[in-house]
Amino acid sequence: RVRCGSCPAYISVSSTRISSRTTRAVRIQGTLATKCSAADSTDAQSDRRVKDGDTVLVHYKGTLDSDGSVFDESRPRGSPLEFTVASGQVIAGFDTAVRGLSVGETRTVTVLPQDGYGQRSDDMILEFAASQAPKGLSKGSTVRLSNGMPAEVIEVADSGAVTIDANHPLAGKTLIFAVELVGFK
Repeated sequence: RVRCGSCPAYISVSSTRISSRTTRAVRIQGTLATKCSAADSTDAQSDRRVKDGDTVLVHYKGTLDSDGSVFDESRPRGSPLEFTVASGQVIAGFDTAVRGLSVGETRTVTVLPQDGYGQRSDDMILEFAASQAPKGLSKGSTVRLSNGMPAEVIEVADSGAVTIDANHPLAGKTLIFAVELVGFK
């Protein structure tokens, strides 16, 4: 799939490169059409390589190294992830995964915890008195902290005191990302 340069359509082609010297039939949103005239701009994008500061569109699938389970992917949402490389919008390992890719290229990378969501930390296990905790919490509930970060309730004592785990759910885990560069913004 290649993003049309003049409209929001994604063009499915039989190869990863569209040449302005050939005419190919492509499918645009399910209808057969000749190559979009704006697709000629794809030649320039296909030679371009991702570098820090580029705003990119990426499809990805994230799985856990431990059991292969999928924790996130972009395709079911119907649109690629848009971010600026090395701006802090994504984890460092994801920035590394897309650097050097050209449009249509794919790569699968292993991201260690230090380049992902960090190691789990006992300092992120917090206990709150019943007077500081919202009513009705139970083990497994998710709460939002004052900084907006989510945390999981891991224990509710008979006294009403609550223990939460503010570690990111993927902290301490090795992640596998399959990424495809869809385009540049």
